[in-house]
Amino acid sequence: MNERDWPDQGELVVCTVTNVKDFVAFVTLDEYKGREGLIPIAEVARGWIKHIRDFVREGQKVVCKVLHVNRERGHIDLSLKDVNEHQRREKIHEWKNEQKAHRWIEFISEASGVEAETIEDTIYAQYGMLYPVFEDVVLDEETTLQKLGVEKKVADALIQVAHENVKIPQVTISGHLILTSTKPDGVNIIRRALRSAQPKLQGVKIELNYVGAPKYIIKVTAPDYKQAERSIEKAAKAAIGVVERADGEGKFVRKQRAGKSQ
Repeated sequence: MNERDWPDQGELVVCTVTNVKDFVAFVTLDEYKGREGLIPIAEVARGWIKHIRDFVREGQKVVCKVLHVNRERGHIDLSLKDVNEHQRREKIHEWKNEQKAHRWIEFISEASGVEAETIEDTIYAQYGMLYPVFEDVVLDEETTLQKLGVEKKVADALIQVAHENVKIPQVTISGHLILTSTKPDGVNIIRRALRSAQPKLQGVKIELNYVGAPKYIIKVTAPDYKQAERSIEKAAKAAIGVVERADGEGKFVRKQRAGKSQ
């Protein structure tokens, strides 16, 4: 998130509590160069509040929802009670990743000789945040660098930093493809079917292994189960479609999830 902008209404922001009064807590917004905001006591917690300090204290990191932004007057009204625990954890995780990404940009700047602000501006223009670009470089280096359009020395440093620091969680699922054809050129039909079962999908690895005619193992590795399931279904459907259009038969049988790795 670009530190030089203002937050949007409804956005979740990481804040540091700077001053607590009887009916309001003042904070700075960590992602926006310390812009100040306030949390009225009615937005601190649900229900009746006897002592505001039972819920917030100076120096505390909190995640708030932006209720209203008045740029002309410099006012930002926030709510603490409208953020649930899941949202808080997710936002803190995102914020920590952005802090790491800022440090990595400094390394890239030193290695390339290009100012960190220039590099960040380029990434913000495409992503709105910093950390996702490092994940994308690991998943699909060529497409990501084309999208950014950075010069080679920046690209080289970005590749090195991304691969040294970012580990994409992966899951692997598998199943059996059963493909048969009685045509004279049935072997070629099966080969075409197997080739069609290996589409290029970003961040996804598809492997095919021969078990014994007419059975083949198809294994898909992806960042999460949802993407893996979509990919294996797409690959299997493509292969079966080739065989069936040639008057053959195809079937896909899913196996149990094979596991998860980091």
